[in-house]
Amino acid sequence: MTEVAASLSDLRRPKILIRAARAGVSDYRRDRDLKRLVRDARGAAPADAMTPLLAEEHRLEATRTGGGATYNLQRHVAVLTAILAEARRAPCPSPRLLH
Repeated sequence: MTEVAASLSDLRRPKILIRAARAGVSDYRRDRDLKRLVRDARGAAPADAMTPLLAEEHRLEATRTGGGATYNLQRHVAVLTAILAEARRAPCPSPRLLH
């Protein structure tokens, strides 16, 4: 989990993305949202779900910063929301992102 915690603490995104993700945490339903975002993370412990979520978020961020035409803002916010919600469920969440 230390590698995941390090990835979370190094995460720097525009404030508006983080604010939108934080607003969505209250509506996050793990059984519905996690399987839609990352298929192989279904039923995984929160710490285990973070790795594929972070990989997907990094892919979305690379597309966003590269100006890719395939960038999907709604998916990016949904993935960030899932990351925040799963981090809150994990035993050692990153405090900087959660509040």
